[in-house]
Amino acid sequence: MEERLREAVAQSHADYTEARWEEVTRSRVAFQRDQLMALESGEEAGGIVRCLVRGAWGIAVFTDPAELPRKIAEATHLARTASGHVKDPVALAPVQPVEARYEGAMKRDFRGVPLDEKRRLAEGYNKLILGFSPQIASSSVRYTDAWRKVVYANSEGTFVEQGIPDVTVMVAAVARKNGDIQQGFESVGYAAGFEVAQGREEDALTAARRAVDLLSAKPVQGGTYTVILDPDLAGVFIHEAFGHICEADFLLKNEPMRKVMQLGTRFGVESLNVVDDGYRPGERGNVPYDDEGVPWTKAYLIKNGALTGLMHSRATAHKMRAEPTGNARAVSWEHEPIVRMRNTYIEPGTATLDEMLHGIERGLYACSAFGGQTMFEQFTFSAAYGHEIVRGKIGPMVRDVVLTGNVFHTLQNIEMIGKDFVLEGSAGGCGKGGQWPLPTTTGAPHVRVRNVTVGGR
Repeated sequence: MEERLREAVAQSHADYTEARWEEVTRSRVAFQRDQLMALESGEEAGGIVRCLVRGAWGIAVFTDPAELPRKIAEATHLARTASGHVKDPVALAPVQPVEARYEGAMKRDFRGVPLDEKRRLAEGYNKLILGFSPQIASSSVRYTDAWRKVVYANSEGTFVEQGIPDVTVMVAAVARKNGDIQQGFESVGYAAGFEVAQGREEDALTAARRAVDLLSAKPVQGGTYTVILDPDLAGVFIHEAFGHICEADFLLKNEPMRKVMQLGTRFGVESLNVVDDGYRPGERGNVPYDDEGVPWTKAYLIKNGALTGLMHSRATAHKMRAEPTGNARAVSWEHEPIVRMRNTYIEPGTATLDEMLHGIERGLYACSAFGGQTMFEQFTFSAAYGHEIVRGKIGPMVRDVVLTGNVFHTLQNIEMIGKDFVLEGSAGGCGKGGQWPLPTTTGAPHVRVRNVTVGGR
Protein backbone atom coordinates (compact mmCIF):
# COMPACT_ATOMS: atom_id res chain seq x y z
CA MET A 1 0.00 0.00 0.00
CA GLU A 2 2.88 2.35 0.73
CA GLU A 3 4.20 2.28 -2.83
CA ARG A 4 0.69 2.64 -4.26
CA LEU A 5 -0.08 5.76 -2.18
CA ARG A 6 3.29 7.40 -2.81
CA GLU A 7 3.07 6.91 -6.55
CA ALA A 8 -0.56 8.05 -6.83
CA VAL A 9 -0.17 11.36 -4.95
CA ALA A 10 3.08 12.13 -6.81
CA GLN A 11 1.35 11.77 -10.18
CA SER A 12 -1.65 13.95 -9.23
CA HIS A 13 -2.32 17.08 -11.31
CA ALA A 14 -3.94 18.96 -8.41
CA ASP A 15 -2.18 21.79 -6.57
CA TYR A 16 -2.04 19.53 -3.50
CA THR A 17 -3.12 15.92 -2.96
CA GLU A 18 -3.32 13.65 0.05
CA ALA A 19 -4.49 10.06 0.43
CA ARG A 20 -5.28 8.08 3.58
CA TRP A 21 -5.90 4.34 3.72
CA GLU A 22 -7.20 2.60 6.85
CA GLU A 23 -7.55 -1.03 7.88
CA VAL A 24 -9.53 -1.66 11.07
CA THR A 25 -10.09 -4.84 13.07
CA ARG A 26 -12.47 -4.68 16.01
CA SER A 27 -14.54 -6.76 18.42
CA ARG A 28 -17.37 -6.06 20.83
CA VAL A 29 -19.09 -7.85 23.70
CA ALA A 30 -22.23 -6.47 25.37
CA PHE A 31 -24.43 -7.76 28.21
CA GLN A 32 -27.79 -6.31 29.27
CA ARG A 33 -29.10 -7.80 32.51
CA ASP A 34 -28.44 -11.54 32.13
CA GLN A 35 -28.59 -11.49 28.33
CA LEU A 36 -25.65 -11.55 25.94
CA MET A 37 -26.63 -8.79 23.49
CA ALA A 38 -23.54 -8.71 21.25
CA LEU A 39 -20.60 -10.98 20.56
CA GLU A 40 -18.94 -9.92 17.36
CA SER A 41 -15.73 -9.21 15.53
CA GLY A 42 -15.08 -7.75 12.12
CA GLU A 43 -12.76 -5.99 9.75
CA GLU A 44 -13.12 -3.09 7.36
CA ALA A 45 -10.87 -1.11 5.06
CA GLY A 46 -11.20 2.00 2.98
CA GLY A 47 -9.58 5.21 1.95
CA ILE A 48 -10.14 8.87 1.20
CA VAL A 49 -8.38 11.35 -1.08
CA ARG A 50 -8.45 15.15 -0.94
CA CYS A 51 -7.28 17.29 -3.81
CA LEU A 52 -6.88 21.06 -3.64
CA VAL A 53 -7.23 23.13 -6.84
CA ARG A 54 -7.22 26.96 -6.77
CA GLY A 55 -8.53 27.09 -3.21
CA ALA A 56 -11.24 24.44 -3.47
CA TRP A 57 -11.27 20.88 -2.10
CA GLY A 58 -12.38 17.82 -4.03
CA ILE A 59 -12.94 14.67 -1.99
CA ALA A 60 -13.50 11.03 -2.93
CA VAL A 61 -13.65 7.80 -0.90
CA PHE A 62 -12.84 4.29 -2.05
CA THR A 63 -12.69 0.71 -0.79
CA ASP A 64 -10.51 -0.85 -3.49
CA PRO A 65 -6.86 0.29 -3.57
CA ALA A 66 -6.85 -0.24 -7.34
CA GLU A 67 -9.33 2.67 -7.60
CA LEU A 68 -6.89 5.17 -6.10
CA PRO A 69 -5.62 6.82 -9.34
CA ARG A 70 -9.18 7.13 -10.66
CA LYS A 71 -10.41 8.59 -7.36
CA ILE A 72 -7.61 11.19 -7.36
CA ALA A 73 -8.63 12.20 -10.88
CA GLU A 74 -12.26 12.38 -9.75
CA ALA A 75 -11.41 14.51 -6.70
CA THR A 76 -9.23 16.79 -8.85
CA HIS A 77 -12.11 17.29 -11.28
CA LEU A 78 -14.51 18.10 -8.42
CA ALA A 79 -12.05 20.61 -6.96
CA ARG A 80 -11.45 22.27 -10.32
CA THR A 81 -15.22 22.59 -10.89
CA ALA A 82 -15.77 24.05 -7.42
CA SER A 83 -12.86 26.47 -7.67
CA GLY A 84 -14.83 28.82 -9.91
CA HIS A 85 -17.38 29.37 -7.14
CA VAL A 86 -15.14 29.69 -4.09
CA LYS A 87 -15.60 32.89 -2.08
CA ASP A 88 -13.25 31.91 0.73
CA PRO A 89 -10.37 29.94 -0.84
CA VAL A 90 -8.54 27.29 1.16
CA ALA A 91 -4.78 27.51 1.63
CA LEU A 92 -2.56 25.35 3.81
CA ALA A 93 0.01 26.53 6.34
CA PRO A 94 3.43 25.12 5.46
CA VAL A 95 4.81 22.15 7.38
CA GLN A 96 8.04 20.23 7.05
CA PRO A 97 7.48 16.90 5.21
CA VAL A 98 7.96 13.88 7.46
CA GLU A 99 8.64 10.17 7.05
CA ALA A 100 7.47 8.25 10.11
CA ARG A 101 6.18 4.96 11.42
CA TYR A 102 4.47 4.52 14.79
CA GLU A 103 2.89 1.56 16.54
CA GLY A 104 1.07 1.77 19.87
CA ALA A 105 2.31 -0.50 22.65
CA MET A 106 0.26 -3.44 23.91
CA LYS A 107 1.37 -5.82 26.69
CA ARG A 108 -1.22 -8.32 25.48
CA ASP A 109 -2.39 -7.91 21.91
CA PHE A 110 -6.19 -8.15 21.94
CA ARG A 111 -6.14 -9.38 18.36
CA GLY A 112 -4.78 -12.69 19.70
CA VAL A 113 -7.29 -13.02 22.54
CA PRO A 114 -10.15 -15.44 21.73
CA LEU A 115 -13.56 -13.78 21.50
CA ASP A 116 -14.86 -16.25 24.09
CA GLU A 117 -12.29 -15.02 26.62
CA LYS A 118 -13.50 -11.48 26.08
CA ARG A 119 -17.05 -12.72 26.61
CA ARG A 120 -16.11 -14.42 29.89
CA LEU A 121 -14.41 -11.26 31.11
CA ALA A 122 -17.48 -9.10 30.45
CA GLU A 123 -19.81 -11.77 31.85
CA GLY A 124 -17.82 -11.85 35.08
CA TYR A 125 -18.24 -8.11 35.57
CA ASN A 126 -21.93 -8.42 34.76
CA LYS A 127 -22.47 -11.16 37.36
CA LEU A 128 -20.75 -9.04 40.03
CA ILE A 129 -23.21 -6.22 39.37
CA LEU A 130 -26.32 -8.41 39.32
CA GLY A 131 -25.28 -10.20 42.50
CA PHE A 132 -24.39 -7.09 44.48
CA SER A 133 -27.82 -6.40 46.00
CA PRO A 134 -31.49 -7.40 45.62
CA GLN A 135 -32.09 -3.75 44.72
CA ILE A 136 -30.09 -4.11 41.48
CA ALA A 137 -32.73 -4.28 38.76
CA SER A 138 -30.56 -4.25 35.67
CA SER A 139 -27.01 -4.08 34.43
CA SER A 140 -25.05 -3.15 31.33
CA VAL A 141 -21.51 -4.18 30.49
CA ARG A 142 -19.69 -3.40 27.24
CA TYR A 143 -16.20 -4.31 26.09
CA THR A 144 -14.75 -3.02 22.80
CA ASP A 145 -11.39 -3.16 21.10
CA ALA A 146 -10.09 -1.86 17.78
CA TRP A 147 -6.79 -1.80 15.93
CA ARG A 148 -6.56 1.01 13.37
CA LYS A 149 -3.77 0.90 10.81
CA VAL A 150 -3.51 4.23 9.00
CA VAL A 151 -1.29 4.86 5.98
CA TYR A 152 -1.01 8.48 4.80
CA ALA A 153 0.84 10.19 1.97
CA ASN A 154 0.69 13.63 0.41
CA SER A 155 2.16 15.33 -2.64
CA GLU A 156 4.60 17.35 -0.54
CA GLY A 157 6.54 14.21 0.36
CA THR A 158 5.04 13.27 3.74
CA PHE A 159 4.50 9.57 4.41
CA VAL A 160 3.22 8.24 7.76
CA GLU A 161 2.16 4.75 8.80
CA GLN A 162 0.55 4.27 12.22
CA GLY A 163 -0.92 1.38 14.20
CA ILE A 164 -3.27 2.62 16.92
CA PRO A 165 -4.88 0.34 19.55
CA ASP A 166 -8.07 1.20 21.45
CA VAL A 167 -9.72 -0.69 24.31
CA THR A 168 -12.76 0.34 26.37
CA VAL A 169 -14.81 -1.14 29.21
CA MET A 170 -18.10 0.30 30.47
CA VAL A 171 -20.03 -1.10 33.44
CA ALA A 172 -23.39 0.24 34.63
CA ALA A 173 -25.91 -0.74 37.27
CA VAL A 174 -29.56 0.24 37.70
CA ALA A 175 -31.11 0.05 41.16
CA ARG A 176 -34.81 0.27 41.97
CA LYS A 177 -36.74 0.85 45.22
CA ASN A 178 -40.43 1.76 45.55
CA GLY A 179 -40.58 3.03 41.99
CA ASP A 180 -37.39 5.12 42.33
CA ILE A 181 -34.68 4.25 39.79
CA GLN A 182 -31.02 5.26 40.05
CA GLN A 183 -27.93 4.44 38.01
CA GLY A 184 -24.24 4.04 38.72
CA PHE A 185 -21.55 3.59 36.10
CA GLU A 186 -17.81 3.43 35.54
CA SER A 187 -15.87 3.39 32.27
CA VAL A 188 -12.27 3.36 31.09
CA GLY A 189 -10.55 3.59 27.74
CA TYR A 190 -6.90 3.36 26.73
CA ALA A 191 -4.64 3.12 23.71
CA ALA A 192 -3.30 -0.18 25.00
CA GLY A 193 -3.83 -3.94 25.00
CA PHE A 194 -6.23 -6.41 26.57
CA GLU A 195 -4.44 -6.03 29.90
CA VAL A 196 -6.23 -2.74 30.69
CA ALA A 197 -9.63 -4.44 30.41
CA GLN A 198 -8.69 -7.07 32.98
CA GLY A 199 -8.95 -6.62 36.74
CA ARG A 200 -11.90 -4.22 36.60
CA GLU A 201 -13.93 -6.03 39.25
CA GLU A 202 -13.79 -3.08 41.62
CA ASP A 203 -15.23 -0.83 38.89
CA ALA A 204 -18.21 -3.16 38.57
CA LEU A 205 -18.77 -3.21 42.33
CA THR A 206 -18.38 0.58 42.54
CA ALA A 207 -21.05 1.10 39.88
CA ALA A 208 -23.45 -1.23 41.68
CA ARG A 209 -22.74 0.30 45.09
CA ARG A 210 -23.31 3.82 43.81
CA ALA A 211 -26.63 2.91 42.18
CA VAL A 212 -27.85 1.44 45.48
CA ASP A 213 -26.53 4.36 47.56
CA LEU A 214 -28.28 6.89 45.30
CA LEU A 215 -31.63 5.33 46.23
CA SER A 216 -31.25 6.73 49.74
CA ALA A 217 -29.56 9.98 48.71
CA LYS A 218 -31.67 13.13 48.88
CA PRO A 219 -32.01 15.48 45.89
CA VAL A 220 -29.65 18.43 46.06
CA GLN A 221 -31.10 21.74 47.21
CA GLY A 222 -30.90 24.24 44.36
CA GLY A 223 -28.89 27.39 44.88
CA THR A 224 -25.51 29.05 44.46
CA TYR A 225 -22.60 27.20 46.00
CA THR A 226 -18.87 26.99 46.29
CA VAL A 227 -18.33 23.72 44.43
CA ILE A 228 -15.41 21.34 44.33
CA LEU A 229 -15.32 19.41 41.06
CA ASP A 230 -13.70 15.98 41.21
CA PRO A 231 -11.01 15.25 38.57
CA ASP A 232 -13.43 13.42 36.27
CA LEU A 233 -16.01 16.19 36.18
CA ALA A 234 -13.39 18.95 36.00
CA GLY A 235 -11.78 17.22 33.02
CA VAL A 236 -15.07 16.83 31.17
CA PHE A 237 -15.92 20.46 31.95
CA ILE A 238 -12.70 21.81 30.44
CA HIS A 239 -13.13 19.62 27.34
CA GLU A 240 -16.79 20.37 26.68
CA ALA A 241 -17.22 23.93 27.92
CA PHE A 242 -13.85 25.40 26.96
CA GLY A 243 -12.01 23.03 24.65
CA HIS A 244 -14.57 23.15 21.85
CA ILE A 245 -14.47 26.93 21.62
CA CYS A 246 -10.68 26.72 21.24
CA GLU A 247 -11.06 24.72 18.02
CA ALA A 248 -10.10 27.20 15.32
CA ASP A 249 -12.64 26.03 12.73
CA PHE A 250 -15.42 26.85 15.19
CA LEU A 251 -14.07 30.37 15.74
CA LEU A 252 -13.69 31.01 12.01
CA LYS A 253 -17.44 30.43 11.65
CA ASN A 254 -18.39 32.50 14.69
CA GLU A 255 -17.24 36.11 14.62
CA PRO A 256 -18.64 37.16 18.05
CA MET A 257 -16.81 34.30 19.77
CA ARG A 258 -13.67 35.00 17.74
CA LYS A 259 -13.62 38.54 19.17
CA VAL A 260 -13.88 37.11 22.68
CA MET A 261 -11.18 34.50 22.11
CA GLN A 262 -8.29 36.90 21.51
CA LEU A 263 -4.85 35.58 22.42
CA GLY A 264 -3.62 37.18 25.60
CA THR A 265 -7.09 37.59 27.12
CA ARG A 266 -7.12 36.65 30.79
CA PHE A 267 -9.66 33.93 31.52
CA GLY A 268 -8.67 32.65 34.93
CA VAL A 269 -6.41 32.71 37.95
CA GLU A 270 -2.63 32.74 37.55
CA SER A 271 -2.41 29.06 38.49
CA LEU A 272 -4.76 27.91 35.69
CA ASN A 273 -3.05 26.06 32.84
CA VAL A 274 -5.09 24.18 30.20
CA VAL A 275 -3.40 21.88 27.70
CA ASP A 276 -4.33 19.88 24.64
CA ASP A 277 -1.54 17.34 24.31
CA GLY A 278 -1.03 15.12 21.28
CA TYR A 279 0.78 12.32 23.09
CA ARG A 280 0.61 10.87 26.59
CA PRO A 281 1.70 7.20 26.85
CA GLY A 282 -1.25 4.82 26.67
CA GLU A 283 -4.00 7.44 26.41
CA ARG A 284 -6.95 7.18 23.99
CA GLY A 285 -6.56 10.73 22.72
CA ASN A 286 -3.06 10.11 21.39
CA VAL A 287 -2.38 11.42 17.88
CA PRO A 288 1.34 10.93 17.16
CA TYR A 289 0.65 12.22 13.63
CA ASP A 290 -2.70 13.73 12.75
CA ASP A 291 -4.72 12.92 9.63
CA GLU A 292 -2.85 15.61 7.69
CA GLY A 293 0.50 14.04 8.58
CA VAL A 294 1.38 16.80 11.08
CA PRO A 295 3.42 15.66 14.13
CA TRP A 296 1.86 16.00 17.59
CA THR A 297 2.41 19.07 19.74
CA LYS A 298 1.65 20.02 23.30
CA ALA A 299 -0.58 23.06 22.82
CA TYR A 300 -1.20 25.36 25.78
CA LEU A 301 -4.69 26.82 25.45
CA ILE A 302 -4.42 28.74 28.73
CA LYS A 303 -1.12 29.47 30.45
CA ASN A 304 -0.94 31.32 33.75
CA GLY A 305 -4.61 32.23 33.36
CA ALA A 306 -4.36 33.79 29.88
CA LEU A 307 -5.39 32.45 26.47
CA THR A 308 -2.16 31.49 24.69
CA GLY A 309 -3.22 29.21 21.84
CA LEU A 310 -5.87 27.51 19.77
CA MET A 311 -6.13 24.12 18.08
CA HIS A 312 -5.48 24.13 14.35
CA SER A 313 -5.54 22.20 11.12
CA ARG A 314 -3.27 23.39 8.31
CA ALA A 315 -6.13 25.35 6.74
CA THR A 316 -7.20 27.15 9.92
CA ALA A 317 -3.57 27.86 10.80
CA HIS A 318 -3.11 29.62 7.46
CA LYS A 319 -6.26 31.72 7.93
CA MET A 320 -5.30 32.76 11.46
CA ARG A 321 -1.56 33.13 10.80
CA ALA A 322 -0.68 30.42 13.29
CA GLU A 323 1.24 27.16 13.35
CA PRO A 324 -0.53 23.83 12.74
CA THR A 325 -0.89 21.97 16.04
CA GLY A 326 -1.58 18.40 14.90
CA ASN A 327 -5.31 18.57 15.69
CA ALA A 328 -6.74 17.59 12.28
CA ARG A 329 -8.55 14.31 12.98
CA ALA A 330 -11.07 12.10 11.23
CA VAL A 331 -13.13 9.46 13.01
CA SER A 332 -12.71 7.04 10.11
CA TRP A 333 -11.64 6.70 6.48
CA GLU A 334 -15.09 7.87 5.35
CA HIS A 335 -14.51 11.37 6.73
CA GLU A 336 -12.17 14.28 6.06
CA PRO A 337 -10.13 15.60 8.99
CA ILE A 338 -11.49 18.51 11.02
CA VAL A 339 -10.10 20.26 14.10
CA ARG A 340 -10.56 17.98 17.10
CA MET A 341 -9.21 17.63 20.63
CA ARG A 342 -6.77 14.94 21.77
CA ASN A 343 -5.69 14.67 25.45
CA THR A 344 -7.19 17.79 27.02
CA TYR A 345 -6.60 18.63 30.66
CA ILE A 346 -6.08 21.13 33.46
CA GLU A 347 -2.54 20.92 34.78
CA PRO A 348 -2.16 20.22 38.52
CA GLY A 349 -1.91 22.99 41.06
CA THR A 350 -0.61 22.87 44.63
CA ALA A 351 -3.65 22.45 46.92
CA THR A 352 -4.67 19.32 48.80
CA LEU A 353 -8.31 18.30 48.97
CA ASP A 354 -8.37 19.15 52.68
CA GLU A 355 -7.10 22.66 51.91
CA MET A 356 -9.82 23.06 49.29
CA LEU A 357 -12.52 21.94 51.74
CA HIS A 358 -11.31 24.32 54.43
CA GLY A 359 -13.52 27.37 54.90
CA ILE A 360 -16.57 26.05 53.04
CA GLU A 361 -19.48 26.26 55.46
CA ARG A 362 -22.08 24.96 53.02
CA GLY A 363 -20.95 23.78 49.61
CA LEU A 364 -21.10 20.93 47.16
CA TYR A 365 -18.68 18.22 46.06
CA ALA A 366 -19.72 17.28 42.49
CA CYS A 367 -18.46 13.99 41.09
CA SER A 368 -18.24 12.37 37.67
CA ALA A 369 -20.01 13.59 34.53
CA PHE A 370 -23.35 12.03 33.64
CA GLY A 371 -24.16 14.21 30.65
CA GLY A 372 -24.65 17.77 29.56
CA GLN A 373 -24.69 20.28 26.78
CA THR A 374 -22.99 23.51 25.77
CA MET A 375 -24.15 26.42 23.64
CA PHE A 376 -21.28 28.77 22.87
CA GLU A 377 -20.13 29.97 26.32
CA GLN A 378 -23.15 28.61 28.24
CA PHE A 379 -23.02 25.12 29.74
CA THR A 380 -25.22 22.69 31.65
CA PHE A 381 -23.70 19.54 33.18
CA SER A 382 -25.24 16.76 35.20
CA ALA A 383 -22.94 15.21 37.77
CA ALA A 384 -23.38 11.49 38.35
CA TYR A 385 -23.66 12.21 42.08
CA GLY A 386 -22.47 14.64 44.70
CA HIS A 387 -21.95 15.23 48.41
CA GLU A 388 -22.83 18.11 50.63
CA ILE A 389 -19.87 19.98 52.07
CA VAL A 390 -20.67 21.01 55.64
CA ARG A 391 -18.22 23.08 57.70
CA GLY A 392 -15.22 21.93 55.69
CA LYS A 393 -16.12 18.24 55.65
CA ILE A 394 -17.56 16.00 52.92
CA GLY A 395 -21.06 15.09 54.06
CA PRO A 396 -24.05 13.05 52.86
CA MET A 397 -24.50 11.96 49.25
CA VAL A 398 -26.92 13.99 47.12
CA ARG A 399 -28.33 13.34 43.67
CA ASP A 400 -29.87 15.23 40.72
CA VAL A 401 -26.88 17.59 40.67
CA VAL A 402 -27.01 19.92 37.65
CA LEU A 403 -24.39 22.64 37.22
CA THR A 404 -25.05 25.55 34.90
CA GLY A 405 -23.31 28.78 34.01
CA ASN A 406 -21.04 30.77 31.71
CA VAL A 407 -17.66 29.16 31.05
CA PHE A 408 -15.76 32.46 31.19
CA HIS A 409 -17.32 33.45 34.51
CA THR A 410 -16.66 29.97 35.87
CA LEU A 411 -12.99 30.07 34.90
CA GLN A 412 -12.67 33.48 36.58
CA ASN A 413 -14.29 32.03 39.71
CA ILE A 414 -11.78 29.20 40.15
CA GLU A 415 -10.30 29.64 43.62
CA MET A 416 -8.01 26.64 44.05
CA ILE A 417 -6.53 23.89 41.87
CA GLY A 418 -5.53 20.59 43.41
CA LYS A 419 -2.30 18.67 42.99
CA ASP A 420 -4.05 15.28 42.67
CA PHE A 421 -4.06 15.14 38.86
CA VAL A 422 -5.93 12.32 37.08
CA LEU A 423 -5.86 11.71 33.30
CA GLU A 424 -8.11 8.96 31.99
CA GLY A 425 -10.07 8.10 28.90
CA SER A 426 -13.64 6.90 29.05
CA ALA A 427 -15.54 4.35 26.98
CA GLY A 428 -17.35 7.06 25.05
CA GLY A 429 -16.04 9.56 22.56
CA CYS A 430 -16.28 13.13 21.33
CA GLY A 431 -18.79 14.18 18.69
CA LYS A 432 -18.52 17.01 16.19
CA GLY A 433 -19.56 17.64 12.62
CA GLY A 434 -21.27 14.27 12.25
CA GLN A 435 -18.11 12.44 13.33
CA TRP A 436 -18.62 10.31 16.47
CA PRO A 437 -17.27 8.68 18.60
CA LEU A 438 -13.73 10.01 18.33
CA PRO A 439 -11.40 8.73 21.08
CA THR A 440 -10.28 11.53 23.40
CA THR A 441 -8.92 11.79 26.93
CA THR A 442 -9.74 14.35 29.60
CA GLY A 443 -8.02 15.12 32.86
CA ALA A 444 -7.75 17.46 35.82
CA PRO A 445 -7.09 17.60 39.54
CA HIS A 446 -9.79 18.66 41.98
CA VAL A 447 -10.90 22.24 41.25
CA ARG A 448 -12.67 24.61 43.66
CA VAL A 449 -15.03 27.19 42.11
CA ARG A 450 -17.12 29.85 43.84
CA ASN A 451 -20.61 31.06 42.89
CA VAL A 452 -21.72 28.03 40.88
CA THR A 453 -25.42 27.78 40.06
CA VAL A 454 -26.76 24.34 40.99
CA GLY A 455 -30.22 23.24 39.90
CA GLY A 456 -32.31 21.12 42.23
CA ARG A 457 -35.24 21.26 44.59
